[in-house]
Amino acid sequence: MSTAPQPAREPDYVIHGRCVVPGVIEGEALVTRHTISGWGGVNPMKGTVIESRHELNGTSFAGKILVFPGAKGSSGWSSIFHMTRLAGTAPLALLFNVTTTKAALGAVVLRVPSMTDFDRDPLTLARNGDWLRVDATLGRVEGWRAG
Repeated sequence: MSTAPQPAREPDYVIHGRCVVPGVIEGEALVTRHTISGWGGVNPMKGTVIESRHELNGTSFAGKILVFPGAKGSSGWSSIFHMTRLAGTAPLALLFNVTTTKAALGAVVLRVPSMTDFDRDPLTLARNGDWLRVDATLGRVEGWRAG
């Protein structure tokens, strides 16, 4: 869990959704409009996206709240993200729009707060660097704009 304090002001936006894995966490948002491939698309030892044409190529999601459309590729997705947990390079939480067995199982094996089925699209609201408070148990995401 992140040690940074929650902002003293009201959130700039609030999103409600469905819990996939319960829990509460705060941290910095890392947002992509591209789906993420686990097998061949992520270096689990570094927690980085390595897909050559991905907008996050070379970017680490370790210790951040990953906001993305969903998973793509093979069923190896969940095992690759499980490896990030074992290596200490996993994201703090997952917020994804499209629920697939890959994304859902990945969330379960990561054991991080995870949500889907939102009332507002987190990809249009959240920006890289925003501070998020994810309460997946209650199905609520609060966001504060960076800077």
